[in-house]
Amino acid sequence: MTEPAERRLLTPEEYRQAQDSPEFTELRRRFRRFAFPMTVAFLAWYLLYVLLSTYAPDFMSTRVFGNVNLGILLGLAQFVSTFVITHLYVSHANRRTDPIADEMRERLESHQYAHGTGHSGPDLGKKGATRA
Repeated sequence: MTEPAERRLLTPEEYRQAQDSPEFTELRRRFRRFAFPMTVAFLAWYLLYVLLSTYAPDFMSTRVFGNVNLGILLGLAQFVSTFVITHLYVSHANRRTDPIADEMRERLESHQYAHGTGHSGPDLGKKGATRA
């Protein structure tokens, strides 16, 4: 990474060229293929919990052991699922999006987009950088 004292500001054109690059398109695609389904799944899971709490109180009050009922366990599972999703996203980002983002940042910092040096980013089709 370039030291702050050595950096010059990027131009809007450099940002536009980076945004129009195949790397950015792939980065956006990989992020969306993870984030959108995971968001829908979590919201559906949360909505199910709310609906069960509202319309199936007898089911939710089913005792599992001692004074612990199904509603308490499903409520705690909401917290657990949040941590699981966070772990999955971090793993996904480390493997699938961060390498592309790091390469793009290096190219931006070295002003390669301003020089029109063409595509010198990662080969998005090679093994290890396969599509999602």
